[in-house]
Amino acid sequence: MSDWFHAIYRRRLPLPQLAIFGALAIACVLHLGCHDQSSSAAAKGDGRARAVATVGMVADIVRNVGGDHVDVVQLMGSGVDPHLYKATRDDVETILNADIVFYSGLMLEGKMIDTLVKVGRNKPVYSVTESLDEAYLLEPPSLAGHYDPHVWMDPSAWSHAVDAVADALTEFDPPHADEYRANAEKYRKQLDQLHAYGKQAIATIPSASRVLVTSHDAFNYFGRAYGLDVEGVQGVSTESEAGLQRINELVDLLVDRNVKAVFVESSVPRKNIEAIVDGARARGHEVAIGGELYSDAMGAPGTYEGTYVGMIDHNVTTATQALGGQVPETGMQGKLSGR
Repeated sequence: MSDWFHAIYRRRLPLPQLAIFGALAIACVLHLGCHDQSSSAAAKGDGRARAVATVGMVADIVRNVGGDHVDVVQLMGSGVDPHLYKATRDDVETILNADIVFYSGLMLEGKMIDTLVKVGRNKPVYSVTESLDEAYLLEPPSLAGHYDPHVWMDPSAWSHAVDAVADALTEFDPPHADEYRANAEKYRKQLDQLHAYGKQAIATIPSASRVLVTSHDAFNYFGRAYGLDVEGVQGVSTESEAGLQRINELVDLLVDRNVKAVFVESSVPRKNIEAIVDGARARGHEVAIGGELYSDAMGAPGTYEGTYVGMIDHNVTTATQALGGQVPETGMQGKLSGR
């Protein structure tokens, strides 16, 4: 129950959603609690728990922490924009058949909130960002009192979401608590190494060139973590539209600071970035598309870039190379492909 009340009081939801959350929270109380009614296979000790995760970054945590005791189904694949995603009938059935559900939160999956809340009346549903200290969260002026949901762009902040998953699985499946804790510690060490690589790599970019221009404002945490000035054509949500004024502002920035590269994103159309490149060229300044970055979705399943570590490794390596820094061609672990 505390998860929903935290969503109301700590995450500053708009009034219509407050009403929804409040009514459903009361319904949960009247039905003797959401989490205590689980009849999962893992809780009974007769098989793997069935976990559903919304986005790849969350699913990757659950896979690593859950290990051999959790079977993870990921709803949104590579190239899918969670800001615009609506749950399909099959998604709803998958969620209803799950033993435990994880989502990112902070309104990332805005169009799925109603579904997640309703399911939360009868089974454990967790937002992995809900327990994060607010000191780790960014609150851009454009979001009018809401937090930026793209926390995974800073591995040092995202590592605290690992603790949230470990806590949830431990509460859900106490017999395997020690394994969940050990898996979480191992995964956090990987994220520490990833963060150290990011700082080392970005530091090789000439200071004047540390400007990251992308399709939408998904990289604010990335910029904070590694000392980059980040500018997005669209706002934090891809539902916002990029106006001509914004494109002209970014063209001015590219020309004034002699920025040589801008970046497209795997889950966002590239037309706005191409408009910026054309606008800069019209003013006699050549700008290259420095590569495709992963923002709201990871790479293809079964690839290194299809893991959270591979996703961030790719972003750090691609940005560093395009902006004039020095970094291994195949990234932190020599695993990057197609470069």
